Amino acid sequence: MTKCSILLVAEFKLRQEAEGIDSLKPPAYIRINKSKPVGNVKCGELDLSNATACECNPQKPLPCGADSNCINRLLMTECDPNICRAGIRCRNQAFQKREYSSIAPYKTQGRGWGLKALSSIKQGRFIIEYVGELIDSEEYQRRIRKMHEKKEDNYYFMTVDSDRVIDAGPKGNLSRFMNHSCDPNCVTQKWTVLGETRVGLFAKCDIDAGSELTFNYNFEVVGQEKKVCKCGAKACSGFIGGKVKLEKPRDSSNAALVPKKRKSTQRQSKSAAPIEVWVPPCFVCGGRDSNITCNSNLCQKSYHLRCLDLQTMPKGEKYTCPRHNCKVCFHRTNRCCVLCLNSYCAYHANGHIRYDRLMGFVCYDHDPMNLPKTSQNRRSTRRKSEAESRSPNSDDEVSEDDLSLLERLNRSKRN
Repeated sequence: MTKCSILLVAEFKLRQEAEGIDSLKPPAYIRINKSKPVGNVKCGELDLSNATACECNPQKPLPCGADSNCINRLLMTECDPNICRAGIRCRNQAFQKREYSSIAPYKTQGRGWGLKALSSIKQGRFIIEYVGELIDSEEYQRRIRKMHEKKEDNYYFMTVDSDRVIDAGPKGNLSRFMNHSCDPNCVTQKWTVLGETRVGLFAKCDIDAGSELTFNYNFEVVGQEKKVCKCGAKACSGFIGGKVKLEKPRDSSNAALVPKKRKSTQRQSKSAAPIEVWVPPCFVCGGRDSNITCNSNLCQKSYHLRCLDLQTMPKGEKYTCPRHNCKVCFHRTNRCCVLCLNSYCAYHANGHIRYDRLMGFVCYDHDPMNLPKTSQNRRSTRRKSEAESRSPNSDDEVSEDDLSLLERLNRSKRN
C-alpha cells in the first residue's frame, strides 16, 4: 500500500468517526458557499480600473504562490483572474476557488460540536472562509435582543467592519462549528477579494490530523455577555473574550534580594501634565505642523495644505490623499510611489512606476534603475567642462600676445 493510499484510508476513518459518533448529527442550518447580503447591505460592484496586476512570472511552477513576492498577496488581496498574467494557474485565488482544507464537524466532550482536521495542515495554510448572512449593525442589534429573549447563548456573529457583521447562525458553512480557545491553532484574516472584504481562517501553526481546530473569539466574534470558557488551555482566561493569563517567571534564589517598594505617602497632584500629541511630518516637504492626514488605513500620511496646492481644508470628515488616484486618469489605485505623490493605475503603470523588492513601488523619477544613467550624464558633463577649461582657447590660459606684452613691461621696469 502506497503512502498516498494510507493517508486516504486514515482520512476516511477520521471522517467516519466524526460523522458517526453516537449517531448524532450537527444542528440543522442552511449551507451556503458565500456570504449573502441581507436587508440594506449591498455588495460592492467590481471595478476593474481599481484592480492591480502583480508582476509575478506566469511561467513559474506556482505563480503568485505563498513563497513568491506577489504584491497582491503581501497586501492580503487576491489576484483577479481577468487581470493576472497567470490566469487560472494563479495560486493567489484561494477564496475564489474555495481551496479549503479537509475538515469535518464532530461532537466534543462537554463543549458541543467542534471542527477537526482530517489531514495534516501546514502553518499559514488557508483552512476555510467564514461565511453567513451579511447584516448591518441595526439588524445585528435586533438579532441579539431576540436571542437574549430566547436565552440562546450560541453566537455566530463575526465583525467585518464598522458597518457589517457576518451571522453564520441560520446560514453558513463548516466554519460555524469552530470553537473558541485561549490558545488557538487558527487565526482569522481579512482579505480583499474582487473588491470585497472577506474573512478566512488560517493555520496558526502546524496542525496534525485529528486535532480540533480553534480560534480566539476575542475581537472577532461579537457577544454582549461573558460566557464561561471551557477550552482547557493552560492560559485560559476563564471567559470567552477575556484577557489571557500570562505566567510570570519566579526566581527563588533572587527573591529575597529584591526589596519591597513602600507606598508613597505623598498625595499626587490632581492636575495632570499636558499630553503632547505627536503629529507626523509632511510627506512632501518633511516639515512640521502638518495640517491634514489621509484617512486610508494603509496610508495615514500627513501634509501641509500648501504642499497639496490647497487653500482651505477639504469638505467632509474623510480625506484621501492624491497618492491613491492615478495621475493620468484619476482612477483608484494602490500603485503609489513610496517617495512622492506619483501613482498610476494598472493601465498607465507601464513605464511610469514599478515594484522594487527593496523599496516597494517607485516612480520613474525615484527608480534606482535610472540613477546610474543620471550619474553618467553628470560625470560626462563634468569631464567636458574640465576639458574645455584646459583648452588653449580658454579665458584662463594666457595668449602669446599677452606674454610678449608682459615681457616688454618687465624690461622697461628693469631699465
